[in-house]
Amino acid sequence: MSILELCIISIGLAMDAFAVAICKGLSVKKLNFKHMLIVGGYFGVFQGIMPVIGYLLSVGFEKYITSVDHWIAFILLGLIGANMIKESLGDDENIDCSFTFKAMLPLAIATSIDALAVGVTFAFLNVNIILAVLLIGSITFVLSMIGTKIGNVFGEKFKNKAELIGGIILILMGLKILLEHLNILG
Repeated sequence: MSILELCIISIGLAMDAFAVAICKGLSVKKLNFKHMLIVGGYFGVFQGIMPVIGYLLSVGFEKYITSVDHWIAFILLGLIGANMIKESLGDDENIDCSFTFKAMLPLAIATSIDALAVGVTFAFLNVNIILAVLLIGSITFVLSMIGTKIGNVFGEKFKNKAELIGGIILILMGLKILLEHLNILG
């Protein structure tokens, strides 16, 4: 998988965190840089850790699954993307305005579960996990900081669009993996 493809997947994965970051920014009256760092830090670190966990859980099964790995990647990315699209069309979530460990930890875990599943696909596709984790974590960190600021300035307007775009990106990447393996894209 190329660096460009990893960046695209990273952006897709970061959209959940970006959308929640917008809500965090919306929830606070006076936003400061520390708030943006907290949101970016939690979301970036958890988005980076989860693919490693998924990768490590999957490596032991690689020899049994290589004949269907492209289908697994396609199905997982498709399901994650479809779920993100569904969430983008649903009701808005109420986000606590606190930036404490107790408030941020559940959000960080919830927004990074998708990255765990993507880590599973990385093991089957022999992706450079260190590069992938660095890209996913850093892109999520930056986009979450930006999302917090956008939420504080512009409000609810962009949250659902971010999740919708992220879902579409993940579905298209899953489809690309499948079509390449089937030699349709070459």
